[in-house]
This record gives sequence, C-alpha cells and structure tokens, in this order.
Amino acid sequence: MEITNMEKMGKLPMKEAALVYLDRSGGLQKFMDDCKYYNDSKQSYAVYRFSILINPCDVVELDAELGNHILHHPLKAAQVFQSVCFVAVKTLSLIGKLQTETQINIVLKLTHLPSLPSYSLDLCEFPLNYASQRFYMMQGIVIAMTTVTKYTQGARFLCSDEVCPFSKGFQYIRVHVPGATESATVRNDFLCRLCSSSLQEDRKFRVLGDKQIIEIITTKVLHAFQGDPKNQPFRFQSLSVFLRVPSGISDNFRCLLSLTSSSCWRFTAILANVFASHIVPLGTYNLLKLCLLMSLVQTRDCSSERENCLDILVITSDTLLVDRLLNFSMNLVSRGIRHPVCTEVFPTVSRDKYGTGAVSIQAGSALLARGGVCFIGDLTSHKKDKLEQLQSALESRSVTVFIPGKKFGDDFDQQMTFPIQCSFWSFVDMDSSSRRNVQKASTLIGQMDCSLIPANLAEAFGLLVNCKESSPCHPLLPTVQHTLKKAVDPKGPPYLASKQFTTEDFEKLLAFAKNLNVEFSLEAERMIHGYYLASRRIRTDSIHGSKLSANALKYLVSLSEAHARLNLRNKVLREDVLIAALLFEISLTLKYGATAFCVAPNALFPFELYDEDYLEQRDLYLTQCQQQLQHFIATCGPGTAVLSSDE
Repeated sequence: MEITNMEKMGKLPMKEAALVYLDRSGGLQKFMDDCKYYNDSKQSYAVYRFSILINPCDVVELDAELGNHILHHPLKAAQVFQSVCFVAVKTLSLIGKLQTETQINIVLKLTHLPSLPSYSLDLCEFPLNYASQRFYMMQGIVIAMTTVTKYTQGARFLCSDEVCPFSKGFQYIRVHVPGATESATVRNDFLCRLCSSSLQEDRKFRVLGDKQIIEIITTKVLHAFQGDPKNQPFRFQSLSVFLRVPSGISDNFRCLLSLTSSSCWRFTAILANVFASHIVPLGTYNLLKLCLLMSLVQTRDCSSERENCLDILVITSDTLLVDRLLNFSMNLVSRGIRHPVCTEVFPTVSRDKYGTGAVSIQAGSALLARGGVCFIGDLTSHKKDKLEQLQSALESRSVTVFIPGKKFGDDFDQQMTFPIQCSFWSFVDMDSSSRRNVQKASTLIGQMDCSLIPANLAEAFGLLVNCKESSPCHPLLPTVQHTLKKAVDPKGPPYLASKQFTTEDFEKLLAFAKNLNVEFSLEAERMIHGYYLASRRIRTDSIHGSKLSANALKYLVSLSEAHARLNLRNKVLREDVLIAALLFEISLTLKYGATAFCVAPNALFPFELYDEDYLEQRDLYLTQCQQQLQHFIATCGPGTAVLSSDE
C-alpha cells in the first residue's frame, strides 16, 4: 500500500503538467465539449472514449518527464491523462452517469514524432524490437487490406453472485489497449477478485469500434521486382498492421452520428444546418448546403465513378453569399478549381511557344479539377459557344479537341478526347437590373422562368436549386445578425456550432464519406426505378416526348448514393431514395411545373431546426412524403392508367 501511495505521489507533478498542457492547448475545452455530448445522450455507456491531440515538442518543453512518458511509455502516459480527466469530470460535474475512473478511455494522438532514426521502424532491420510498446513512424506500401469489421472497445462485467457488492456498479470495466488480442477484452473466464465467482458481461453496455487489417511492405522491396543486376536472391515479408477505429471522422461527428442513429434523416439535416456557419447564418440555405455536401461526397478519383458526379446550378438573387458559400465548399476537396474568367474551361489548342513546331494543348479548368469540383461562377457571363460546349461536356462527360492539320503544318487533322471527371457548380443571377425585365411570368405551378439560359443546358445539370431567400421565415434578419457578429469579432466563431464542428472536421468527414463503397438494398432499388418510370410517364406528351433526359436515372442513383455516403452508410435505403426523389422533383418542378407528385419547394427542410422537437417534426413530415411517393409510384407507375390533362 505504501508503494502505491509513493507511485501516486510521483505521478502528481505529471498530472499537474498534463492539466496545464490541456488548458494551454485547448484540449481541456474540447474534452468538456465531448463530455457534454455524452452527458446529453440518452444512451448508457460503460466506457467513455476521448481522443487527446498531443504535440510532443510542446509537452517536452513544459515537462520533460511527462514528454518522456508520452514518447516511450504511452500506455502509462494515458493513465496520467485518464486520472486528470476523471478529476475534471467529477469536479465540474460534466458526466452525471460516470462512476469510476476505469470508465474513461483515453487515446493519445500525436501530431508527429521526433525526426530521429530511433523513432522510425525499418522493416528491413533485423531483429525488430517486438517488446517495445512505444510510438514508431513507419512508411511502406499497402499490398492487401481486409474489410472493416467490429471489435470491442470496452465492456462491463458484473459478479454472478447477487450477494456480492460487485454484482452492481462499474467495478469491472475491460478496455482494449494497443497490442492486445480480442480475448483480452471479452472472455468468459474472468473471476471476481472479492468472492472468486465468475464474471458475466452486461452486453447492453458493450462499446464497439471499427478495425481493419492491412499488410505493408517496405518501399525497398520494389528493387526485387525491378531485377537485380548482381542476380542476388531477395526475400521480403509483409507486416500486418491493425488499424483501430479507421473512420477518420472527428469525435464530435462520431458522437453526433450515435445520437441521431434512430433516424435516417437527422444526421444529414444537422450537417446541412451547421455547415459553413462562418460564411452564411446558421440554419440558412439548408437546401443548397445539403446539395453541396452530397456533391462533394460524389467527387471521387476513380475514373469509373466519373458518371456519378453531381452538377449543381443555383438560381439566386443573392449572388454575394452564394458565391462565398460555393467557393468555401469547393475548397474542402483537394481538387477544387475556381475558373478564372480570363481563361478557358475546357482544353484549347495553340502553337508551342518554345518554337519546336509542336501543338500545345492547354488543360483548362475542367481537366485541372479531376476528381474534384470546377466552379465556373455566373453562368450568364459565358458566351453562347462556351455554353454549348459545357452542355455537351455535361451530357457526355467528355470533351473532344480538334487539331487542324493545315493550321499547324501537318497533312492530317487530328482529334483527342479527354474524360471529364469533376462536378460543375454554377449560379445564375436572377435579380440584376439588366435581366429582371426579360423574365416571363410562368403559367405552370412551381415553374420559374429560365429563359436566361438554354433549356437543354439547365436540363444537363443534375440539380437545379432555387435560393431566392436565405430563410423561409426570416429572409433578412439572420443575415443582418450574422454580419453584426462578424463585424464585432471577425476572428471568433459566430456560433457554438462553429467551434464544435470545424472546417477540419468537415474535411475529415467528406474524405471518409466519399471513399465508402455503397450498394443498393432491394427496396431502394425498386423505389428508385418505380419513381423514375412513374415520372417519365407523367412528364411525357405526344408532341415533345419525354421531358426527362437520358441521364435522369443516373442522377437519381447518384443522389441516393450521395445521401447514403453522407450518412456514413454502406447501403442505400428507401430513406435515401426519398431524399433523392424530393431533390430531383424540386428540380423538375422548377423546369416544367408541378405534377401529380406535388413537392413543396422547402420539402426537405419544412421547419427551422431549432432543437430535437423540430427534428422529430421533420421526420414525421418526411415519413408522410415517403407514403406520398409510394402512392405516386403505385398510381402513375407501369401498369396504371394515366389521366389526361382534361380529366
């Protein structure tokens, strides 16, 4: 007992240093925010997981002993932070349900390691230091990986003897530690240290996480495949690495996902509500922000996915805020290109300026945005021939460059075709004085005048979004309040949500979501085909034929996949198809007017999302929309009689 007390006294200076570091680095505030999510949650937890970002250089300067523990004894260092965090929870009453210190699971995430040879793990060295339990840097090539599976992060055990005091409470908490096997956390042969009775797991408190196993080889192995001039034999072996919780999203988003798991619509609603809160007022432009997020998760680098891009055309009377919002969103992906007015969107041909006589093909903004977004600004600022070229590129997802032989000193003409692998964003200013007089009043319900742009070009964009007002209830007040807040404190976050869900959090979320491989459930597949066929029948006449483009089904599939990815799911559900159908029907209504499946302009956000009650109302509303969609499919789908306009 005396040794234990001496150990505790020895750790006291490190605990004080850990608290000072958390306070100075902002980690304490983040910890308190995470605690608030746990405390507000209705779910019961056996283990509360917290990630703490550590800069080793800052810690070493503050306290050398604590820094040495973090670098060379990370498990012991985690216990120091665990004790500090437990005291903070109890002192400040942050989590009412927390009972014991062992319920806190601390994960130390280092920003970097010292650039010294001893901190690098070379797979070619022998023997490797298998007994070490500290951080290493490792670089290699991934040659194999498993699918993502679940593992037990933490579990609660109770004594099987009901008379024993440890048959209740949280005395036995098992938490997975790095390097341990699965059986070290969950097993059926644990015994009570008080009465030696067997322990039984309380399964409703089990905490699961994601894991993935990858095999890595060192980059030096590539020499074996290139052939050795000395004909010396090579032997190489891969190293298996366990990746725990490979989700890549922030703890705040992970907690939000858990809190909204009861609904297929709430997570994306909150994402849209808080997205870009430092650009536009909180809760405004929700429809546009949801569309932008869905477009961003569809921007993938794989060439096979180029047809799943989501192109957005925004009709607005507030070009300043819309331009800022689109520009901010574009920069959340690695290949976000804002097209300069003085350059070309698509490839152009010119003579080589170095005098070699060769033909030079300039890439243009669209090719530079490969795997990302090409933001081309105001659509009406482009000339007619450029708009026709844009329409062709949107429809075929490719662009062809013609090289005249005579002009460049060749006997034959040539042409080259390049794939277009980006999403296009643009907007149209409907409120400028020069254009306001040419607008025509529409006779169809819900239809708006799009005479400023060719009808075929508007059809080529997957989504047409009308942003006439920033908020359906108060179009100007939120913007005024937001502007005043930014004027008083330009650098500070205008809302609490801006601190909880930062730009970096959204970048991680989008990077993870867009790499999810999703598949359609049978119910979702039936619903999406049913809606497509019903819409095609209802919007077809004997004179003009079908008003739905050939790419309509492709857009519906892409929208459904995007909403599933944004929900961090691998399967497309009927609820995702509903969101896709509502967005697509809103676009169709703006182009051609309303039909039997009448959708309100604010169908996706019928209420301002103040709290959980409003989210419940929205769920009820969307459930009614889903019933209406099913009725529309049953009434107007294949095998049903379609009424004429007179009837």
